[in-house]
Amino acid sequence: MTLRVCETVGEFREACDAVRARGARLGLVPTMGALHTGHAALIRAARRHTDAVAVTIFVNPTQFGPNEDLARYPRTLQADLQCCSDAGAELVFTPGVDEMYPKNERTRVTVSGLTAHLCGASRPGHFDGVSTIVTKLFAVAGPCTAVFGRKDYQQLKVIERMTRDLLLPVRIVPHATVREADGLALSSRNRYLSPEERERALSIPRALSDAAARFSAGERRPAALVSLVSERLQQAALRVDYVTLADPEELTPFAEISDVGNRALLAIAASCGTTRLIDNIVLGEDTPPIAAGVAV
Repeated sequence: MTLRVCETVGEFREACDAVRARGARLGLVPTMGALHTGHAALIRAARRHTDAVAVTIFVNPTQFGPNEDLARYPRTLQADLQCCSDAGAELVFTPGVDEMYPKNERTRVTVSGLTAHLCGASRPGHFDGVSTIVTKLFAVAGPCTAVFGRKDYQQLKVIERMTRDLLLPVRIVPHATVREADGLALSSRNRYLSPEERERALSIPRALSDAAARFSAGERRPAALVSLVSERLQQAALRVDYVTLADPEELTPFAEISDVGNRALLAIAASCGTTRLIDNIVLGEDTPPIAAGVAV
């Protein structure tokens, strides 16, 4: 299958319309490029749900804060296109900033409540940028099935709510976090880690797995679970942004003195060296990143 690359809104919209015109179901995988095997898994998942997959590659400036790594974010277009082709995509949309943000544009999409905590608290405006660009991509692509990874769990929940609230003709399909063999969640930012930092970063999946084991054994006190994870990360000399136990749908943190039910989101953001990493697990639902008894 020949991969078609579209650079303008008009061209991509026409290509997506053509897919539906031939009676095929369109799949969509929005990305910021620097694709890895996790993205390839999303593309393959989209193929299982649809007939033709479109991938968008756009480093979205509105979701980066003033001190974040927009300029540093890796841009590897040729390798990305090869990844898309190998994974079975049919279309790729690679717009420039001016194409997605016309001169004098002023509109932003805000999802309140779900963005108040976790990364929303430490990255003001981030999710407005995410919601805005994804709304634009949905508007250009039209009716489709879009696949998003659960590693960015808060992003997934924000997009699910935004799509529902705005009555967008898009079905959202979550995909399980894709991990390395040792449990580290795949991320475009992992390439910034030195070998020594990469080893220390393993404290994240290990801590999540320890918490999952404690939860399975009956622990329901938020403070105990959060303390367990925080201590593991600090022992590995990671700088903790947050360790939060929250409602998995509303993303509201549980009070320290309350007991949680049989399902709870445990989310982490921490820096290893200069690289900020995020990860999560829904306790009572997800398989731990590292299986019990497996040494890594």
